Amino acid sequence: MATRRVAVIEGEDASPEAVRPTVELIDGLGLDIEWLYPPVGDRGQDLHGSIFPEEAKAVIDASDTTLFGATSGKSALALFYLRWGKATFANVRPAKWRPGFKSPLARPEGIDLVIVRENLEDMYLMVEGEVEELGPANLFSPILQKPVAEAGPGRFAVKVITREGTERAARFAFELARHRKDRGRPGRVTMAAKYNMLPRSDGFFKEVTDQVADDYPDVGYEAMIVDNFAHHLNVSPQSLDVVLLPNLYGDILSDAAAGLVGGLGLAPSGCYGRDYAYFESAHGTAPDIAGQNRINPTATILSAAMMLEYLDYPEEARRLETALAEVYAEGRCLTPDQGGRASTTDFTRAVAERL
Repeated sequence: MATRRVAVIEGEDASPEAVRPTVELIDGLGLDIEWLYPPVGDRGQDLHGSIFPEEAKAVIDASDTTLFGATSGKSALALFYLRWGKATFANVRPAKWRPGFKSPLARPEGIDLVIVRENLEDMYLMVEGEVEELGPANLFSPILQKPVAEAGPGRFAVKVITREGTERAARFAFELARHRKDRGRPGRVTMAAKYNMLPRSDGFFKEVTDQVADDYPDVGYEAMIVDNFAHHLNVSPQSLDVVLLPNLYGDILSDAAAGLVGGLGLAPSGCYGRDYAYFESAHGTAPDIAGQNRINPTATILSAAMMLEYLDYPEEARRLETALAEVYAEGRCLTPDQGGRASTTDFTRAVAERL
């Protein structure tokens, strides 16, 4: 197997304190991985006069994947490039409870779902403006019974759902459900959107997903109105397998799913395109604990395990996940957010010992 090249963007505040020991854990697996460090943020500014210079872009382009920490702004342009520049259209957010995870639920056993969030369009095209700007379009509201521009002073945002964007995310979700079925999971996709109130946009998301579902007769499929799904996620998360959501709903509800199993400190993610992927924890930079060696690296470690599977190291990914699960099951070396007193260093050392 050829050397795998992994770009590492540590991020800001407490984020590097989770990324660096994760890289050390992977180094301990003895894999043929070369770590690349694009000059982004302060380093890019110091070396090249930009927080995301062309030199950083070139390093990312030369890599097989990127391990990203979290950003409070200085690494944001790099993140935008990884997302829209590399067209990573499927944001995959697993929510799996493991013994020892500090869930708020009395019975979290059996929660093992994955949210696939369309990652590039919907409300995230950042097209907004003043309501009066809609006048030339003469858009009529059946609810207001008058042109939208006559609604009064205010703002608008554009929601865009395309066939291509929906279809590729939907196919990714169905392929993932098929893969999980081979591993003993139900093999079912649940799609949720607000298609009852937004028939032209969310309804189109459902229509395209319905069509994709026809190509996967071996995979179960159901469509739910998104508010009903939110209720279902809270009362019966164990019944869910793969969930497909448009961008905005996926952003919100994937955080809610993480809360069910123990919080964002346990929430990994991967963003996949046709020929590139990057992996990052779902949490923020935790500026309040920066420099204190207290950040929980679990989300970063699990994101790295997803990365190893993407790089065709499935056995090593399983070993890393198993070692982490053993630390939680034992319960003696957990970080403060999980009810323990261990430092980041203590926790990662415990994982390393089990590897």
